Parts: sequence; structure tokens; C-alpha cells
Amino acid sequence: MSSFVFFFVPTVIFLGMVLPLWLVLHYVSRWRSSKGLSAEDKQTLEAAMGEVERLESRLETLETILDAEQPDWQTRHSVD
Repeated sequence: MSSFVFFFVPTVIFLGMVLPLWLVLHYVSRWRSSKGLSAEDKQTLEAAMGEVERLESRLETLETILDAEQPDWQTRHSVD
């Protein structure tokens, strides 16, 4: 009986206190390490921002052309 208690008590303490704490701390540390963007995500985001800047420049050019050819195009085509 004493050998049973010798193995049973530490096992219960480990499963009841140490293991849950260990699992929580493990997954908290993994969550913190994966919190930021990966290198691939950063590269994709930079490429998308470059595309946005290119499209904004193109839109400004088109508006400049329309302003030169049709000065009142914005008032005629505005949504009321």
C-alpha cells in the first residue's frame, strides 16, 4: 500500500497542478511568439502597399486629364 501511495500522490499533484500550469505557459509563449507578422506576410503587405500607391498615382493622373478636358466633370457625375 505504501508503494501505491508513494507513486499515486506525486502523480495526482503533477496532473492536478504542474501539468495544467505547464500547458498554459507553453501556449501563452507560443501565442506571443506568433503575434506579429511573418516575413512572408510583411513582404505581401509591402507589395500591396506599392500597388496601392501606383494606383493612387494613376487615379490622380486621370483626374488631372479630366480636369483639363472637362472642368465640370466632378459636379456632373457626383452622386447626390
